[in-house]
Amino acid sequence: MSISIFTPGHITGFFNIENHSNPLKNGSCGAGFLLDKGVKTTIEDSSDFKININQGDETVINEVLKHFNIDCNFSITQDIQLPIGAGFGTSAASALSLTIALNEFFDCGYDLVKCGQIAHCVEIALGGGLGDVIAQFGSGMVYRLKAGAPGIGEIAYFDEDVFVATKCFGTLNTASIIKDNNYKKIISDNGLIYKEKFIKNPNVEDFLEYSRDFSNRTNLMTDEVKSLVDYFNSSPDIMGSSMAMLGNTVFAFAYDESSLKNLNIEGIDIHRLYKRDNHD
Repeated sequence: MSISIFTPGHITGFFNIENHSNPLKNGSCGAGFLLDKGVKTTIEDSSDFKININQGDETVINEVLKHFNIDCNFSITQDIQLPIGAGFGTSAASALSLTIALNEFFDCGYDLVKCGQIAHCVEIALGGGLGDVIAQFGSGMVYRLKAGAPGIGEIAYFDEDVFVATKCFGTLNTASIIKDNNYKKIISDNGLIYKEKFIKNPNVEDFLEYSRDFSNRTNLMTDEVKSLVDYFNSSPDIMGSSMAMLGNTVFAFAYDESSLKNLNIEGIDIHRLYKRDNHD
């Protein structure tokens, strides 16, 4: 017997932090988008307990397993299709896909919201993203209206036919930023401004403009990220570009794939947005 579950990667453009003593209410609001790549988790029968993962370590897997009482051997295989620690929401995708897969494989009886709450608590415990899990319940462009785990927080979303280029310059320690009081205030003060503006008229053009302005005002961009963001934004064929929050990664949108390829930027990856109707 084998079960495979896919969860898309998620990139945030701007956000504000809303901490709470209850991990289910701890989270963030803001806006981002889902990619057609993410994490695929496969659970299979096995004579021994095995974990196979193509990059990273077993930290997320072990934290998820703490929420399950499983007394038998099986194998876990994770195909992480995006860079880890770089603002792609891979830890959340790992936690959510694994939680859903375990629930289905062992017939634990949890509904999808409960699975999302487990994954969200794993993220909070490990200092990962505050809003990736609930966003991964959406499709295309996702904006978080109320902070917290699935069933407590609130999202809205809309689909858009665009191509997305990403280039990763390495990892960024998310926990060190979201736990720093100075950064938290700067991020939250600015993120709240753009969130309130965006929800009045959600659209891709404003998302890209607000994301760029947010990254500039929070002073989170490294020199190499800022240089590439400025280069993308100088091209008339590019809709807009900014920094993945929180990761040392650049993203850029275009309506035509050729507009991204023709820039001849070494090491970029080109994606489509994840559409839930195409996967469910």
